[in-house]
Amino acid sequence: MKYLVTGGAGFIGSHLVESLLKDGHSVTVIDDFSTGSRENLSFANKKSKLDIVEGDLLNLPELEYLISRSDMVYHLAAAVGVELVVHDPVRTIMTNVHGTERVLKGAERCHTKVLIASTSEVYGKSDKAKFHEGDDLLIGPSSNCRWSYACSKLLDEFFGMAYFRAEKMPILIVRLFNTVGPRQTGRYGMVLPRFVSKALAGEPLQVYGNGKQTRCFCHVSDTVRALRGLAVCDKAVGKVFNVGSTEEISMNGLAATVIKRLKSKSVIEHVSYEKAYESGFEDMMRRLPDTKAIGNAIGWKPAHNLNQIIDSVADYFRNNKK
Repeated sequence: MKYLVTGGAGFIGSHLVESLLKDGHSVTVIDDFSTGSRENLSFANKKSKLDIVEGDLLNLPELEYLISRSDMVYHLAAAVGVELVVHDPVRTIMTNVHGTERVLKGAERCHTKVLIASTSEVYGKSDKAKFHEGDDLLIGPSSNCRWSYACSKLLDEFFGMAYFRAEKMPILIVRLFNTVGPRQTGRYGMVLPRFVSKALAGEPLQVYGNGKQTRCFCHVSDTVRALRGLAVCDKAVGKVFNVGSTEEISMNGLAATVIKRLKSKSVIEHVSYEKAYESGFEDMMRRLPDTKAIGNAIGWKPAHNLNQIIDSVADYFRNNKK
């Protein structure tokens, strides 16, 4: 098959591309390399069925043509990371909303299947024990740019569902919960690679806030397996799926686990949200997915535990010291 992967040089995108190529598929990557990297695609050789198109989705003239020659689109391109969202909210909204709009318009003519990568951020300030795809969503005020990312990705979902209902297009949506693994950096605030790189260097691990906020971390290979499984599941069309681990841990616990696992001499430091991001920053205290829907659809569940994830991230940093 022929796949188009937007954001294919990014962390998750590059792993997806690698998986597709290994199975003999043809892949076209669109990336502006603002957060992605050509190095992430260095696994490809001259025999690989890979085409790389450098460009911005917002003004790429050949986008519709590239979609028309593809059997399916994985739309992963987006503004990523809390730091980028907080410090450049205009870029966040423009990239996420108008990029998705262009992809869906381009796919409309040929009724090309599109998988839209969304995020657990859309659950906003919900205090439910587990987040289910059918839950009501509670987003913070527009005066706090922290929520611009969640709102922009939620609008992406509404765009996708609108095309599915009005145009009968094959659209499906995945809400990703803290995907981590090799090739991810802490450059835009991602917590696990930030902790691991600091622990390997023996430097303090900075925990934002009181550290009681909890997250679940899913290895990128498990996420890729979910993306590929849902893409070929006819019953997944027109639906939304959580994709993530259910192994919950606090940020204090994560920092301590990383230090212990890597036998590091690092210490834990707490930094206020105001110092880390901006005054008035709001965080989600818990982010635990209900994954029954994807389990029922394709029998998916994560295969990596937290210790295995930490080891894989540490190995990546050790092998890529530059």
